[in-house]
Amino acid sequence: MHFGIISPPVSGHIHPFGALGRELIARGHRVSLLHMPDLAPLVESQGLEFIAIGQSDHPSGSLPQSLARLGQLQGLAALRFTIQAIRRTTEMMCRDAPNAIRDNGIDALLVDQTEPAGGTVAEHLAIPFVTLCNALALNRESEVPPPFTGWPYRRNPWARARNRLGYAISDRIMRPVTQVLSRYRTKWDLPPLQTPESSFSTLAQISQTPAAFDFPRRELPQHFHYVGPLRRPAPQVIPFPWERLDGRPLIYASLGTLQNAKDQIFRCFAEACLGLDFQLVITHGGGLGESTASSFPGNPLVVSYAPQLDVLRRARLTLTHAGLNTVLDSLACGVPLIAVPITYEQPAIASRIRWTGVGEVLPLAKLNAQRLRDTIRQVANNPSYASKAQVIKKCIEESGGVRGTADLIETVI
Repeated sequence: MHFGIISPPVSGHIHPFGALGRELIARGHRVSLLHMPDLAPLVESQGLEFIAIGQSDHPSGSLPQSLARLGQLQGLAALRFTIQAIRRTTEMMCRDAPNAIRDNGIDALLVDQTEPAGGTVAEHLAIPFVTLCNALALNRESEVPPPFTGWPYRRNPWARARNRLGYAISDRIMRPVTQVLSRYRTKWDLPPLQTPESSFSTLAQISQTPAAFDFPRRELPQHFHYVGPLRRPAPQVIPFPWERLDGRPLIYASLGTLQNAKDQIFRCFAEACLGLDFQLVITHGGGLGESTASSFPGNPLVVSYAPQLDVLRRARLTLTHAGLNTVLDSLACGVPLIAVPITYEQPAIASRIRWTGVGEVLPLAKLNAQRLRDTIRQVANNPSYASKAQVIKKCIEESGGVRGTADLIETVI
């Protein structure tokens, strides 16, 4: 079959799709990702075919400018900026994707849950689609807080009322996106979306979060599947200066791909590790200049990119902004975490870190070197954190991963 992928234009979502796509290609299928021209190099580096759309309003060079602007924002400002970007992407997908899908003979779609246009386009073309939850699952339940909050899980009436209010606020924030979808659904004679869940697949909804790392769920559909991280060896080997490791236990630090220009946070990480018997490895994804990267105290090992899983297998602890891919890779290696959430769903992921006991959370507003140093000692010296991380590691090993996901997709389509 020829599968088409509908994904947000960020590597944290495209990398899991790349792993899944390579697995499907190995089984004889064809896999293409449709998006704005700037994504061609990233998609092709994942071994997938690329189909360019959106040239009229997303010309070459526009995505790096948008991501650079986004990297300077945090909190609600970043959320508002992201919503407008999603609105523009939704318009592009609804306008351009149907013809591209027809012209390229795509048989079925693999749709990221955070790209609601994908399900609508699939309905319009009458082709099957599967929903992939590469971020936290957006499926709503009265006892589960909205995924853009750091609220703790509670089962009392007050918490349920708080959650309902949060979801109502979410609907209001997302109105620019739903208005675009409503306009196209009317144009295509499709029924209105009654709830956000109406845009999810009725064949399979697949989450790369393992069940052991989610809050208790009571209302998921039978076709929802926890499969664990979607990982498969990348076509290109990422170089790393292994010879510079000095034998001390490793602390791995990453702020992902959208927040990696925040040099003050990296500097705080380095200051906190001063005087501790650990070697700090920082990966910044190209977000820092060479002079900045070489100025951190304590002479940490700083690289633009690293083979994350390979480094984490040697790590004792992860410092992170609570991006889902870094968190899942750490837990897949049984490594506990300290999270400093910044924006988006990171507070919600951090809340799950606290709930499962696999690490600690430091609010960005309270972050300083001494507090982080104390927390590093706490997590590194208390074996319960690593023990609970090992529990989730076992859950991930038993969840199916990319092979189980490909099996599911082949079964339902």
